[in-house]
Amino acid sequence: MKAFLLAAGLGTRLRPITNTVPKCLVPVCGKPLLEIWLELLRRHGIDEVLINTHYLAPQVRSFAAKWSGPPRISVTFEDQLLGSAGTIARNWDFVAGEDDFLVCYADNLTDIDLGRLLLSHRTHPGVGTMALFPSDRPRQCGIAELDHRSFVVGFEEKPCEPKSPYANAGVYVMSSTIRSFLPGSVPSDIAKDMLPQCLGRFRGWLWEGLMLDIGAPKAYERAQTLWAGRRGAAGVRPGEPRYEGCVRGLPLEETRGVHQ
Repeated sequence: MKAFLLAAGLGTRLRPITNTVPKCLVPVCGKPLLEIWLELLRRHGIDEVLINTHYLAPQVRSFAAKWSGPPRISVTFEDQLLGSAGTIARNWDFVAGEDDFLVCYADNLTDIDLGRLLLSHRTHPGVGTMALFPSDRPRQCGIAELDHRSFVVGFEEKPCEPKSPYANAGVYVMSSTIRSFLPGSVPSDIAKDMLPQCLGRFRGWLWEGLMLDIGAPKAYERAQTLWAGRRGAAGVRPGEPRYEGCVRGLPLEETRGVHQ
């Protein structure tokens, strides 16, 4: 199986750290975030990864050249940022012939169980499955509104009045049929430009373990604490349930009524 690992961001909120290091290579407990992602993908049987680059691209290429794999790494350079959906569209040949593939944002620190996400996707209908996590700050996230079958029927970035607590985790499984929903223009974004075209066809899948965008200094500092020793400040190991009212790694409709 193949995966897009989106790593071309500028990391402006994390300056001055990212003045000299691309965000995907900032260290978490001494290990580059990109290496943490590749190890996670390897544990879940991903064979090949395409990493897009832009800012400080030579550093990412140098890192990729030293990676012994698996997974195998292909690196593509974007002289102008294509956006998340634009990267998939421009590099569609990478996943041509695949029934489904992963898309992951490389600036998140997570211990997500990709095996369970893939199983949910393959046993439920839909053009894609979107990993979600319950956020206690939904006004600061991209929020998915779900129907009773866990299909995404609405999505809004940083809503003033959130319609659910379920935030976009930046991890997707997409079927090959998603190609017809990819925008033709660039730059284009998965959440802003693609999802509105396939509402009711994308499913939500809940992850309760660690999911943290390290893009801001305070979040980056918190990431060091959460990752160290695989134990967070609240005594919760990555992968253990952290929220009530849900069950780890299940489609959302299967969590309703649990722990209520």
